[in-house]
Amino acid sequence: MQFTAEQIAAFLGGEIVGDTKVCVSNLSKIEEGTPGTLTFLSNPLYTQYIYTTQASIALVRRDFVPEHPVTPTLIKVDDPYTCLTRLLELVEQARGQKSGIEEPTHIALSAQVADDAFVGAFTYIGERATVGNGCQIYPQVYIGDDVVIGDNVTLYPGVKIYHGCRIGNNCIIHAGAVVGSDGFGFAPQADGSYKKIPQIGIVILEDDVELGANTTIDRATMGATIIHKGVKLDNLVQIAHNVEVGTNTVMAAQVGIAGSTKIGSQCMFGGQVGIAGHRHVGNKVIIGAQSGIPNDVKDGMEIMGYPAIPKVEFARQTVHIKRLPDLNKSVKELRQEIEELKKIIQKQSI
Repeated sequence: MQFTAEQIAAFLGGEIVGDTKVCVSNLSKIEEGTPGTLTFLSNPLYTQYIYTTQASIALVRRDFVPEHPVTPTLIKVDDPYTCLTRLLELVEQARGQKSGIEEPTHIALSAQVADDAFVGAFTYIGERATVGNGCQIYPQVYIGDDVVIGDNVTLYPGVKIYHGCRIGNNCIIHAGAVVGSDGFGFAPQADGSYKKIPQIGIVILEDDVELGANTTIDRATMGATIIHKGVKLDNLVQIAHNVEVGTNTVMAAQVGIAGSTKIGSQCMFGGQVGIAGHRHVGNKVIIGAQSGIPNDVKDGMEIMGYPAIPKVEFARQTVHIKRLPDLNKSVKELRQEIEELKKIIQKQSI
């Protein structure tokens, strides 16, 4: 489908600078823009590309004033990135949804699957499981006994939802993710072996949660591991048993949260952050990539490193570490001078 700059501006509430009739049928990155595509400029680091891109339309901020001639028609909006998201949602919707039940599948007689849901081939849906309206269940998904899945949920190929877990509305779970695997609970025995502790709890994902590919959420030993509304987890994230993650928190790839830790709302964790068990992380906490968190963290802190410290202090330490070779050299020189002074003093004392 093609859209004119006039149509796009009307949809986004934007202001056009250029040809109102120019058409686009695809999207492109600003540095790779080609005729017939729409691009956007949100990050100032990419401003240079607005003067070289061949895209037909570019979304820019309302206060943007080009310093040189530009090829694309500009649509000025309050937030180009958010507006691009709205356009991408339209593209996604245009693809449409599948419906019906492919064969072969196994759906237990006691299970309830909404009439308009799609269930892909080789999917297993267990006893008393419930699948809500508008769900898209792709091939090779496993949905265990007594699982409850809300409306408009998308489970991509190979997702596994263990027995008893609950998935809220509008959740997206990407390929290979596992919800409800056993928590890592073992009791050490006198002979040095470990006895498995049964994990009888569940996992609860509230509405609007998204899990990346191969992410794992462990079921609670007792009670529930809870991922609250709006949480977004990247690929390969590990959430251990009885963890609770607050609303609208986001975590980049390979984050690991140990058991019974409580994470606040609106937190942001960089990749490979590790948090020890039984900790409490407050609201609106920002943690830099590869940080280790052995202690509790107060609301609103920005920390990084191991053990993690305030961001400014970490930057200061990094500068000092870079100077260590010079400092070591200076110390050696000072030692030599001290030794020479000692020799001179000894001679004078004789």
